[in-house]
Amino acid sequence: MGLMIYNSLSNELEEFKPINGNKVNMYVCGPTVYNYIHIGNARPVIFYDMLKRYLEFLGYEVTYASNITDVDDKIINKALEESKSECEIAQFYEKAFFDAVEMVGSKKPDLIPHATDYIEEMISFIQSLIDAGYAYESNGDVYFRVTKLEDYGCLSNQVSEELNQGARITVNEQKESPLDFALWKKTNEGIKWDSPFGAGRPGWHTECVVMNHKLFTGEIDIHGGGMDLKFPHHENEIAQCMALYHHHLAKYWLHVGRLDLSGVKMSKSLGNCLYVKDLNSTKEGMILRSLILFAPYRSIISYSEELKTQYEKEYDKWQRAYKQSLYELQYRGINNDEVSTEAMDSFKEYMNQDFNVQNVLTLINTLVKDMNTSLRAKDYEKLSLAMNSFKKILDILGINLFINPMNDIELDVYRKWNDARINKDFDSADTYRKQLVDWNIL
Repeated sequence: MGLMIYNSLSNELEEFKPINGNKVNMYVCGPTVYNYIHIGNARPVIFYDMLKRYLEFLGYEVTYASNITDVDDKIINKALEESKSECEIAQFYEKAFFDAVEMVGSKKPDLIPHATDYIEEMISFIQSLIDAGYAYESNGDVYFRVTKLEDYGCLSNQVSEELNQGARITVNEQKESPLDFALWKKTNEGIKWDSPFGAGRPGWHTECVVMNHKLFTGEIDIHGGGMDLKFPHHENEIAQCMALYHHHLAKYWLHVGRLDLSGVKMSKSLGNCLYVKDLNSTKEGMILRSLILFAPYRSIISYSEELKTQYEKEYDKWQRAYKQSLYELQYRGINNDEVSTEAMDSFKEYMNQDFNVQNVLTLINTLVKDMNTSLRAKDYEKLSLAMNSFKKILDILGINLFINPMNDIELDVYRKWNDARINKDFDSADTYRKQLVDWNIL
């Protein structure tokens, strides 16, 4: 059995079978760039980066797209508050976002579409929905006619009556139905574009559908985002795609759970956010990455200082074991990249079970024990296998230990330190040891 993933569209575990052989197209909803991201926002950034790495480990060729929403009411309001242009606000916070992406060890997506680059396509898309009877104009706004679509609610698994209760609906006499959502918004302030419907800007739900279709033309393999996007954003993406293209946009829908702060939802409006930009070091970025990756991805994480400390201890333990093993093998002149077939098979087996990270964490710590035991026993063959397997798994997960092999000068001092200890020349050993400590070798 291959990779099994939980498909939010079917609410079932399904075997992952890409639409086009070995090629995987993946789209993840990106940020609205009007503020810094908090550590809860970083959870999807970390998970989907890991997912791409793992799919590539399995041999797939992955094209990963994640958009930048650079036009939105929040951006417009921020620009008015700070007496800046929307473009200035969006560019500043986009850079801050990618700084945060780097801080938590994630790579930039392969494709980064910006909403403002696709306005003409969005206007054309909305006109097509109107022509097909799925949308209507109302006083300069354009709304999607939800009642015309039979399977609306298929992703959130609710009927229209339940959706009516769950949606954040305000009384709007311009709508035919309370569930109808905006495709085009009339606006008199902030950035706007001319259209057949009047001056305004596109709705958020339309932006992602249009960019997705423009990048990939047809149905994609994976669409992802946070659990909070399931309804209404992803539901409304599916609705528009079904109306014009007669498919659900993606074959597999993945959703990542929230990261709360001590049991309370993290929210900029509540003022209880911990921002990625406030992490003190790249090491803290890796601790956060580990904390997020080793929690079941669909479950809520309740972040606390205690939980952070727990993973800091884990990370320190991994660093210590890897450093000692790497330098001892270097000192012994043992340099190969052979991994344990048994360990890698176990890793693959666990990950293929919808990313059974608890078992992966146990496997990692078993390899750490094997490394420490082999060091003491001077079993360098077993040490090499355990260390290489350990490092390979962490690389796939994107966890960086920031430990490099010794350069020639460092290795020479390391050898002299070991020789001095063997010869019981403790004064020389202490001198060499001090140098190695200064270089952070010991």
